Amino acid sequence: MDLAERLSERERSRIAALHEYQLLDSPAGDELEAVVRVAAAVAGVPHATLNLIDENRQCQLTTVGFEGEDSDRSESMCAIRFETGRFTHVRDASADPLYRNNPWVNGDRSSTRFYASAPLVTPEGYALGSLCVFDVVPRDLTGEQIARLKDLAQVVLALFERRRQARINAELATLAEERQRWTDTLLDTIDVAVVAADPAGRLTLFNRTAREWHGTDADPDVDPDDFTHRYRLFETDGHTPLPAGRAPLIRALRDGAVKDAELIIKRAGADPVHVSVSGRALTDADGAPLGAVVAMHDVTGARAQQRAIEEARRELAAANTELRRSNADLANFAGAVSHDLVAPLAAVGGYLELIGDEVEGRPRKWVEAATRAVSRMRELIRSLLDYAQAGSTPVRLGEADLADLFEQVQGDLRPAAEAAGAVVEAPRPLPVATGDPVLVRQLLQNLVGNSIKYRDPQRPCRVTVTAERAEAGWTVRVADNGLGIPPDQRERVFDMFTRLGNGTAGGHGIGLSTCWRIVERHGGDIRVDETPGGGTTVSFTLPGAPSEASEQG
Repeated sequence: MDLAERLSERERSRIAALHEYQLLDSPAGDELEAVVRVAAAVAGVPHATLNLIDENRQCQLTTVGFEGEDSDRSESMCAIRFETGRFTHVRDASADPLYRNNPWVNGDRSSTRFYASAPLVTPEGYALGSLCVFDVVPRDLTGEQIARLKDLAQVVLALFERRRQARINAELATLAEERQRWTDTLLDTIDVAVVAADPAGRLTLFNRTAREWHGTDADPDVDPDDFTHRYRLFETDGHTPLPAGRAPLIRALRDGAVKDAELIIKRAGADPVHVSVSGRALTDADGAPLGAVVAMHDVTGARAQQRAIEEARRELAAANTELRRSNADLANFAGAVSHDLVAPLAAVGGYLELIGDEVEGRPRKWVEAATRAVSRMRELIRSLLDYAQAGSTPVRLGEADLADLFEQVQGDLRPAAEAAGAVVEAPRPLPVATGDPVLVRQLLQNLVGNSIKYRDPQRPCRVTVTAERAEAGWTVRVADNGLGIPPDQRERVFDMFTRLGNGTAGGHGIGLSTCWRIVERHGGDIRVDETPGGGTTVSFTLPGAPSEASEQG
């Protein structure tokens, strides 16, 4: 890749970073306006502005001392040096060959003389624009003034980041509320009694049917030893009180599971309900106990009817944001939220599995459809966790033996490859590169898995992995003869949640975003090209092995 191509790629990444903040054409807000006013006061000038530079224009987000407006990027004074990342200080722009012909200096737009700007550079090194102060007469700044203007530029970036995080947090909170409403609706819709408890056995949930059968709601203050008495649970003879230790919820907590336990609920003033109870203990992804849940089916009358459910697919503009930045705090936050979603999803899956054991015919098909929806959400959450890990886990550089990693990937994907009739091979020996073996394996597995998933049904699937020496390491190529990616979509496939919509395979549009993040964190590049004869070739670069790097140095 020559210099022009590298610069083009760098500019695309810079523009992506700018758009992540969603600041262009939006009100600046009181805080940013206050910072710009303070900047003018610090410099002792009548004019100040907060400029953002996109592909084609300079957007003056807020100004002091004049009416701001957008202008062509070619006319911007800030656009001349802002990408250097260094503070710019010009005493008299009319005497500076870089600025004297600029419209803001020569009188076409203004007659600026003194000009200074502090670039707005993200932690990832992308310049978004600058905090600019200027005057129509020549001036100088003291070292103290320059230092304070640089501080204010950092304040601006912090406000940008806070605004972005607030937006992401709001979207995640909305999603959590929607998911809770969805779960509550599901539980209150089904005609199966669902009861849950925490690890100590204290009740946490009665759904609608459970409340109707027991004539009351879950009471967390009831001692577990009093369940059978408080909720009038009897043996199947209808006369013998159920011993405390035989309550199905307690058995599930104690033994890990209970299946087809029968008992009778004798609510005062209502007909007895003879129920079959199954349940299990619940744990989170790390194996920590969450409690237990049981489902009770009325076996004295008609079998429970289940309603079809369709899991709402997670649409996170936040994820798009989360997947396009390297800020560890936000990545960890997204990973933690995704991790926390596993527990309620596991509960829903448990409910469905329990219900599926009890129904047949059409209701069972509904349960199976719901189970598939749960599986899709699990895959989405797993992909989000992979993405968060790719962005937040420290990169532990070492020897990444690509041949060994590829062999592991072949083993992991062998069932999928055999089912698809795919040939996955590395025709030449693969080298040892520098990288984090865990992340590089994840990268290879995502790319090879995509090639299998998006195969061309009209011809046998073939996936080839090769590597060749690059300027500073290795270029690895994963080539397939699949459906291919249209030229006008090859850049955006690395964006969060991008799906080409060819209708041949599922997916959430997260895998390639994760690949992009892994390669970027290794200091490499990744791109998509067409395979000769049709298909897709994804190329990415990795540094050479540590010993090779030393020899080259």
